[in-house]
Amino acid sequence: MRVVEVTAHGGPEVLQVAERPDPVPGDGQVVVAVRAANVNPTDLAARMGYSPRPLPDPPYVLGWDFAGEVVSVGAGVTGVAPGDRVVGMVQWYDAEGRVGAYAERILVDAGWIVPLPASVDATTAATVPLNGLTAAQGLARLGLALGQTLLVTGASGAVGAFAVQLAVAAGLRVTAQASTGDEDWVRSLGPERVVGRDADLSELEVDAAFDAVPLGEPVHAAVRDGGAIVTTRRVPDPDPARGIRSEVFLVHHDREELRRLVGEVAAGRLRTRVDRVLPLERAADAHRLNEAGGLRGKVVLEP
Repeated sequence: MRVVEVTAHGGPEVLQVAERPDPVPGDGQVVVAVRAANVNPTDLAARMGYSPRPLPDPPYVLGWDFAGEVVSVGAGVTGVAPGDRVVGMVQWYDAEGRVGAYAERILVDAGWIVPLPASVDATTAATVPLNGLTAAQGLARLGLALGQTLLVTGASGAVGAFAVQLAVAAGLRVTAQASTGDEDWVRSLGPERVVGRDADLSELEVDAAFDAVPLGEPVHAAVRDGGAIVTTRRVPDPDPARGIRSEVFLVHHDREELRRLVGEVAAGRLRTRVDRVLPLERAADAHRLNEAGGLRGKVVLEP
């Protein structure tokens, strides 16, 4: 089968197509024919050698999110059979590069996948796991109650857009920060207020912030004393005297939550978007597009 490997730490050019043996499932494992693999910022960082966890030596295969059809199942696997459509997420840091979604086939633990409803195409589905779970888990860490106020930065991006929608559905009063020219999309997600990238966030006084960019200090100014902030990357901490709880977290797999999120997408209550689809062999171009910025949705690879 074909995969795209990181052959050395560096620019997009280090991504090269390679041949590897087709995987064979062991106990509790499933082989999935990948129909779509999402490209995430964490992939770009890992390609360059940056990671919150130790990286393996190259070559290794990138990719957290995938959707496709089950090819074969190992001993002890129940509830899934060859031909089933599924979507899933590789717990990539824990897998230490042994498994990645930039491939024609992927060997995963059966617990990493959930059924993919017929109404959701593989390309759309592949944008959900990492970004949707990150949004849901960040909101859970904030622990806000009905009617409290929340700032979401990076609401034009995948994590931010999911966070806005999930927060609105939970009854929070959301202010969403949109990229220039993308305000209409962000407004369509249902926030109470949309502000631009150049907005003075100190004029806000919110109970909490999901700093999905992250911006760091400008967000501190938007949160009231005693409030809370979550982000997925380390930024300077708020002034301790203000009593703001600040937490950095990494996404973890949650099969039931992923099942719920995919169901919400299937029902039309949760929206995601794809900027463009590229063939697997153009993974380097996908990374270049992400580095250039200005995308309106995700770049998805199709083997």
